[in-house]
Amino acid sequence: MNYVKATAVLPEKLIVEIQKYVQGETIYIPKPEKTHHKWGTCSGSRGLIDDRNAAIKSAFKDGQTIHQLAEEHFLSVETIKKIVYSK
Repeated sequence: MNYVKATAVLPEKLIVEIQKYVQGETIYIPKPEKTHHKWGTCSGSRGLIDDRNAAIKSAFKDGQTIHQLAEEHFLSVETIKKIVYSK
């Protein structure tokens, strides 16, 4: 999280109004709900994990065991179970 000095981005009247409630403290102003992105969508990580999980499900359907998949993908047996048994 990057910090921005209020005087650099907010009008003086707004700063005076905010100072009625908060003075000398750090506050967090969240993004509007509609601008939120799910984890990994911007970096592409979500897509890579989705592709990996699809490959794991496919390999499981083709007969690979959960233990084999865990070793191959460096994941725990429990994680593989969550992947292959999810909808």
